[in-house]
Amino acid sequence: MIKRRIRIEETSIILKTDIETRDLTSFILRERSGLKNYIKLHPEFLSSLEPVKADKAPSLVKTMAFAGEIAGVGPMAAVAGTISQFCLNYLIDKGSRYTIVDNGGDVSLKTNRDVTVGLFAGESSLSGRLGFRVKHQRTPLGICTSSGTVGHSISFGRADSVTVFASQSSIADALATSLANQAQGNSDGEAVQNSLSKAEELKEFFRGVMVVVGESAGTLGKIPIMVETDKKVVLGDIFELY
Repeated sequence: MIKRRIRIEETSIILKTDIETRDLTSFILRERSGLKNYIKLHPEFLSSLEPVKADKAPSLVKTMAFAGEIAGVGPMAAVAGTISQFCLNYLIDKGSRYTIVDNGGDVSLKTNRDVTVGLFAGESSLSGRLGFRVKHQRTPLGICTSSGTVGHSISFGRADSVTVFASQSSIADALATSLANQAQGNSDGEAVQNSLSKAEELKEFFRGVMVVVGESAGTLGKIPIMVETDKKVVLGDIFELY
């Protein structure tokens, strides 16, 4: 297995794969360049918190816009998951049978063996103690998390984590943002329920979702089996968990 970290401006990837990836950095640079050039001509694509159209645009841009339209959020909410998804597809086309691309917590994977993905949920006591046992995947799977208490992304809710499982990480990323925005209420339990109520409206687009707010948590749909994990490992070197 090849393990790499790839950092290009805002893109921060932890990669584990079964094939050589020396040309992946060039691929990411090309995709990022296309996105940046499009934003120069269409600055609203960068700033909008609402869905925007992107008809004559690079494939990465169109994928982000489509995901944002499904989730009802701005396209940049899907940027990390979309880059993760594109990297995975690139390596699958090269012949990979086992690849995990983690772009700042937005994961896209296709593996020929079971893997465990840990849950990071801010200050919640569940953070680092639980993980998802993901069965080997014949088709790609996106696992993306959004938070109102962790990181620099814009969120209007107070979820410690909203994790979405979907066939495409671009859509999982946008949905995680949308559902995290709805994690509002006078109590942690109410915030969880409000997020899940929104998820119910969008359930055709994902496989499962888990919402954590403080000491409250809830799920909708089908999520992988949950297992206990070593907190030091989850919050330390992610390679040790896979």
